[in-house]
Formats: sequence, structure tokens, C-alpha cells
Amino acid sequence: MSVSIEKAVISRLTVSGQKFEILVDPSKATDWKSGKAVAIEDVLAYPVIYKDVKASESAADSELQRAFGTTNPNAIAGEILKKGEIQITTEQRREMVEQKRAQIASLISRRGINPQTNTPHPEQRILNAMQQGGINIDPFMDTEAQLDRVVESIKRFIPIKFQNVVVQVKIPPQFAGKSFSMIKASGKLMGEQWLGDGSLQAEIQILAGALDEFIQKMSNLTHGNFESKVIKREDA
Repeated sequence: MSVSIEKAVISRLTVSGQKFEILVDPSKATDWKSGKAVAIEDVLAYPVIYKDVKASESAADSELQRAFGTTNPNAIAGEILKKGEIQITTEQRREMVEQKRAQIASLISRRGINPQTNTPHPEQRILNAMQQGGINIDPFMDTEAQLDRVVESIKRFIPIKFQNVVVQVKIPPQFAGKSFSMIKASGKLMGEQWLGDGSLQAEIQILAGALDEFIQKMSNLTHGNFESKVIKREDA
């Protein structure tokens, strides 16, 4: 059992007037609902469908078959999570909101830049702007789905925009091979040229906010033996 009973909460769905409940990890349940790769087995505290969790009264197979067309607890739990509601405590909600807020700030920091300096905003600056704006975060809504609303709100407090950059890099022969796969995985490969001495010259499009991270990865991989320059900027 990977779910702590102390932290588990009830997810509930009513079908044709009959209540069905499961015990779930609130964080993992939220991840599952948002489409992340979380196994339903890891969400459940017990593979049991209850009529009443607090009374430890499980639902009969005949009731499950009638309501869901199956008695498989994992399949039924998926339906309850998908269509039902999750009961969480005030403290659990607060923790989940803070976790989601940090995820959103991290995403904005990686994708956005300060147009005055063409550099990313630190996550704490974004968090401060979110606090200034009194922005409400939904702990059950996907991070991406809340991004636009949050960005529009914090624009009142900090200059921010999303921008793509095309970066040209030149890698010496001894690092070219292992660098190429990392370059392709970092963004959209716009062009590549293998030079006569075995060096690699490539152009890659990435989010401007991810530029520093990309350069750091290149530096680590090549021990600083590479050349890079931004050859194009455009608003995303």
C-alpha cells in the first residue's frame, strides 16, 4: 500500500441516487485527473469500493455491476475520480494550492522573460507578483490550464512576455556526437551541418526563458568547449 491512510481522503460519486466512495491520495488523485502518468493502483489506499467509507461498509458486487457495468475496483475507481468529487481538509487544500502555485511559477520562469532585460524572471519574483495580485489557484486544475490567466494577472506587477529564440551552437568533434541528441531533445531543430573537421553546427529554437538552462547543459556536456549565439528572437 503506497498511500498513507492518515493523508487519504474520500472521493465520492452518486449514481442513480446511490453513493459510492473510495479512499485516495489527494495529490496523486489530482495528478491522475489531470492526465499525468499515475497508475490508479497508486492513487487508491485500498482497492475497495465503499458505500460508506466512515462506516467501513463496502458496496456489493451486484450494486457495482448495476451502477458501473463491472465489479473491477480499478475501473470503477477511475469512473469515481473522473466524474465525482474529492473531499479534502483545509490543510490538505492549502498544501496542494501551494504546490500548484510553485509549479505555475516554475513554468512561467522557464517559459517567460523580462522584455526589459531578455532574461527569465526568478521564480520568487513571480510568486511575489502572484501574491500581490491575490491570484486564486485551483489545486485540481491542470497547471497549463491556469497559465494564461495567471500570466495576464501578474503583468500588472512585472513586465513579462513569452518569446522564442533561435540559438546557433558550434560543437567541437569530441563532443559533437553526444551533444546532438541533447540539442534535438531541447527544442525544435532548425538546421544542422557537420563540418569538415567533425564539428557540429546546429540551430535550435527554444523558449527564451529556457535559454540559460540550455546553455548550462551545453557547458556541462562539453566542459565549456562550445560556441553559441542567439540569431533570432520572435514573440511566441
